[in-house]
Amino acid sequence: MTTLGNSDMLTRKIKLWDINAHITCRLCEGYLIDATTVTECLHTFCRSCLVKYLEENNTCPTCRIVIHQSHPLQYIGHDRTMQDIVYKLVPGLQEAELKKQRDFYQKLGMEVPGDVKGEMGSVKPHLDPQRNGETKPEDTSNKETAEEKQEEDNDYHRSDEQVSICLECNSSKLRGLKRKWIRCSAQATVLHLKKFIAKKLNLASFNELDILCNEEILGKDHTLKFVVVTRWRFKKSPLLLHYRPKMDLL
Repeated sequence: MTTLGNSDMLTRKIKLWDINAHITCRLCEGYLIDATTVTECLHTFCRSCLVKYLEENNTCPTCRIVIHQSHPLQYIGHDRTMQDIVYKLVPGLQEAELKKQRDFYQKLGMEVPGDVKGEMGSVKPHLDPQRNGETKPEDTSNKETAEEKQEEDNDYHRSDEQVSICLECNSSKLRGLKRKWIRCSAQATVLHLKKFIAKKLNLASFNELDILCNEEILGKDHTLKFVVVTRWRFKKSPLLLHYRPKMDLL
């Protein structure tokens, strides 16, 4: 992206072909569906492809690193961020996949699971060209009902990979939490933890806190999955984090 003298912005367009290698599964060579990442090396594949592969192997299909000698399936996790990126980059992929899932359950005479219904409700409706880009009347009339249904089906990330955490205070200027043991989505960030602690301790701002792992200050945008993989590898659960008042470094 280049900035011109008159404050106009030029955006460089990148062909989808140029980034296909980053959003496709090495096993099936198709776009990632239900993206699942190996925690040992952070390589990502379709969940169904990876699970099938690990039934007879215990190494990563890309780098061949040993995931686990006997239970490799316990060291892979759903990568919601990657899947969201794929769906945003590839037009129509999410709608096509949700339709396949819906048709599959209907063919078997089974009720469509709540998580599939929730995702179907979150897909933006197609615009009607006959109405200058406006949505169809029936979409707006059922808007409240659809939102209520989506709220019921939303699992609030309970289906994500989970991380167990112990939050300890290492400063006499702050009090410890009454309940320091928590379990939450691996996609939660350090910023989420700061806000959680600030609310529990009635602090004026979450910006007054530092969170550390192994005496190293963590960036606010780090996900807990990233922290576990990079700073708590091979250590037993729970992930031990410390919090303290923010220190201004000169």
